[in-house]
Amino acid sequence: MKKSMRYIFTLAGRNFKEILRDPLGIIFTLAMPLIMEVAFYFLFGKMTAQFQMKYLAPGIIVFSQAFLTLFTGLVLSVDRSSSFLTRLYVSGAKPFDFIAGYALSVLPIVLFQSVLFFAVGIIIDGTLLSVTIIPTIALSLLTSLTFVSAGILLGSICNEKSIGGVASVVIAGQSVLSGMWFPIDGLSGGFLTVMNVLPFRNATLLLQNAFNGATDTFDGIIKPLLIVLAYTVAIFLSAVIAFGKKMIDN
Repeated sequence: MKKSMRYIFTLAGRNFKEILRDPLGIIFTLAMPLIMEVAFYFLFGKMTAQFQMKYLAPGIIVFSQAFLTLFTGLVLSVDRSSSFLTRLYVSGAKPFDFIAGYALSVLPIVLFQSVLFFAVGIIIDGTLLSVTIIPTIALSLLTSLTFVSAGILLGSICNEKSIGGVASVVIAGQSVLSGMWFPIDGLSGGFLTVMNVLPFRNATLLLQNAFNGATDTFDGIIKPLLIVLAYTVAIFLSAVIAFGKKMIDN
């Protein structure tokens, strides 16, 4: 166990240093969602409730996490195309150690994202300052693992040239199926069902309800939490299996 943890933290530290060497990638994952947070609030905040900062800030946090799918997948796919991982395969580290190391290295960025978007929201709307920010940020670390795990899975099976197009599907899914950019009151039938069973809307609802409070704890907190957890575990295990297969093939 101690040996495995040493592998995980060593790889996480190395990966975090690699991430810092790509400041443009970090800026992209922060700047675009931040611009959207500010723009949509001032353009539509007085027109519809969903663009009030108390809903927009936690929603933007999840939206920004979707970009981590591309970010994480690209880091892993580049490592796979180099001799770096090949050399590490002989270290005795297991597939889980590699996957956990890549996931752990992204969490500081997730934490910074969450703090940044809430801080900007408070500057714009002082009523956003609340003790519920703390549990919401804690839950944002969980929701981020869904997207980070998806990035690791895609990075395990895609090369660096194709990862961008494939990961963009996840970003589009969060944009279209989260319900944060358009009212869903008029939706019904299959499309709404799809939104309710996929992790995109549930991750958004989880943070929004954690911050603003939910009248129904089960439907507002527990249910979306369980759905997000289920997807996270399934995607993470799939990433471990896919990465392990690549290790054997190499």
